Amino acid sequence: MKPYKFQPYLKTTIWGGYQIAPFKGIYTAQPNIGESWEISAVPGHESIAVERGIIGDVDLGLNLAQLIDKYKGLLVGERVYKKFGNQFPLLVKFIDSRQDLSVQVHPDDKMAQKRHKCPGKTEMWYVVKADVGAKIYSGLNKSITPDEYEQLATAEPVNGHSPMQDVIATHESHQGDLYFLPAGRLHAIGAGNFLVEIQQTSDITYRVYDFGRKDAHGNPRELHIAEAKEAIDYQVWPEYRTSYDSTKPNSELIHCPYFTVNRVVVQVAAEIDLHTDAFVVVVCLWGEAHINGIHVKQGETLLVPASENVLYIFGNATFLTATM
Repeated sequence: MKPYKFQPYLKTTIWGGYQIAPFKGIYTAQPNIGESWEISAVPGHESIAVERGIIGDVDLGLNLAQLIDKYKGLLVGERVYKKFGNQFPLLVKFIDSRQDLSVQVHPDDKMAQKRHKCPGKTEMWYVVKADVGAKIYSGLNKSITPDEYEQLATAEPVNGHSPMQDVIATHESHQGDLYFLPAGRLHAIGAGNFLVEIQQTSDITYRVYDFGRKDAHGNPRELHIAEAKEAIDYQVWPEYRTSYDSTKPNSELIHCPYFTVNRVVVQVAAEIDLHTDAFVVVVCLWGEAHINGIHVKQGETLLVPASENVLYIFGNATFLTATM
């Protein structure tokens, strides 16, 4: 089983920019592309297989759920298939923020199942590039109670500034920065960031503050003050940026119950065994290479089947790998 390439879902947003299409080598007139969903099983936006390097490939045109139904554990791994069935457990995106995104939080599995009958949303960000002065907002910078949160979130902004912004930890953003965002952590992507987001397959977001922006119809975007009050983790942590050894050719970035993510740098050739019995998603951040016989370049993403998940790489490139 050879790796799959999928058709990306390009999503126009009110805060989206112009970097995703050129980064991926795509020519499109679509404006304000804020997100490219690289690997998705979200209903209505399931990824469609478009390339595998096989002449007359009958899998092309099938969506991710159909491919899992066809190959089951051979594609995703027996352990993963037993737990998730035909539902692919990860959602992988590129995000380009021309403006600040809303301050938001995601529910954990328990709350999401109770309210929405779906998984919660733990995620991570890897900053591909950042403008000078760009910010990442993650976590609380001081202790507040749920009632204090509600007072801050419902207070009237002064000169466009909400008091909610004063309690969220602010970080200067730089290329290569890494943020782990467990469910319950308040966060926002600041203007001028281009990053990779890897998350649980869930599209549930509770918006806390949105800078007074209007939607396409001129209406204020919906806020979810009460839901967020229940979802927020109010603990204050000393550090919200995640450190890793950037000098290694293969560095583990995140290891959590939902995904394991590595950064891989290859010069000429490498054999990468992530010692997993599951699929491997490979996101190319720079350069180009052949992985298990499939050519991949900057901005492209591969799904490597569990049955063939040792990566044989020839080329010069930097990747993120995600598995379980």
